[in-house]
Amino acid sequence: MKLSTKGRYGLRALVDLAANEEGEAVSLARTAQRQKLSLNYLEQVFGMLRRAGIVVSVKGSGGGFRLKRDMDDITVKEILEALEGKFSIAEDAGEDTQDPVQNALRDLLWDEIDRRVNQFLQEKTLGSLVREYRENLETGTIMYYI
Repeated sequence: MKLSTKGRYGLRALVDLAANEEGEAVSLARTAQRQKLSLNYLEQVFGMLRRAGIVVSVKGSGGGFRLKRDMDDITVKEILEALEGKFSIAEDAGEDTQDPVQNALRDLLWDEIDRRVNQFLQEKTLGSLVREYRENLETGTIMYYI
């Protein structure tokens, strides 16, 4: 499975927002500028995140977006499902088919991959990503190659 730009950019912008929130709404234009992303695209993505109850929009001067809940209560799974839909490595064939090989692969491989990936995404929180991002900034461990 490959995440679309919606999932990748949305998660990136959300980490940026959470890292820069400091109790106040963050301008989506500033987030777009810092991350070098299209403002129009982020507006669509943040509309989806708002409908999913992850962020709230703040109107007026000094407006923008802020997290609706504590960043440690927001899982990566929740974010990606809001933007991409439910994760599954293979299309759900529904009930058992007459093909024993297909049934075995689903039961022994595809369902197990789904379970492990979903468990990992459920355990990772926005807060843990923000803390790691900040730590990397402080220690200078982020490397850029041209």
